[in-house]
Amino acid sequence: MGGWQDMAAEELEQQYSPSRWSPRLGPDEVIQAHLTATAAGTQRARAGVQTLLHVPYGDGDGEKLDIYLPTDPSGTFPVLVYIHGGYWQCLSSAQDTWTPWCCRCGAALPSWWSTTIGSGAVLVSGVYDLEPILHTYVNDALHMSREVAQRNSPQLHIALAAPAAAACKVLVAVAQHDSPEFRRQSQEYVLALRAAGWSVSMLDLAGVDHFDIVEKLSEESYILTQVILNMILRT
Repeated sequence: MGGWQDMAAEELEQQYSPSRWSPRLGPDEVIQAHLTATAAGTQRARAGVQTLLHVPYGDGDGEKLDIYLPTDPSGTFPVLVYIHGGYWQCLSSAQDTWTPWCCRCGAALPSWWSTTIGSGAVLVSGVYDLEPILHTYVNDALHMSREVAQRNSPQLHIALAAPAAAACKVLVAVAQHDSPEFRRQSQEYVLALRAAGWSVSMLDLAGVDHFDIVEKLSEESYILTQVILNMILRT
């Protein structure tokens, strides 16, 4: 088959370990640098806006979110939701919400998205088919069964785009230095979304890895930042 099913266990572990693919730092160093960068970004963001921190949206201990409001929240303004995947093992709320500009994990994009959520989605270096993860160290903590992996794989649950969804723009972004498996998953998800009628494009970002593809969102001149801001302006 030539796919992930034919990979040896060690190779599959390598493919789904993003920190092993950064050309700028070693695995431990790139993770520490990411934590440092995102923590600093959190502090900068909180210094310039009003915040509501650790707002519960469910009954679980981890079911909380941080809300960043403009200086004057009395008028109307766009809402930006940032969902961090991180193999669903987030280290802290501060790292997860430092910049609410993109969707880091996969989204199944149901037909009601454009009318009830918003006019765009940006998916960044995501995993859209969870089955390969079952055979890696990641599942040591997740304990996913094959049934659970299939149930939660966006690639397997793409709804046909309703007519109202034509205005909903979807961008799938991937880093040059993501692993081949991460890049393959992004490419195949784009094709599947297009086949279902979604307005989707792909952005292959040169010179970045799985970590600084997000860290650079604090830079206004960064191409992904510009794309997202333009998407917001079109609403």
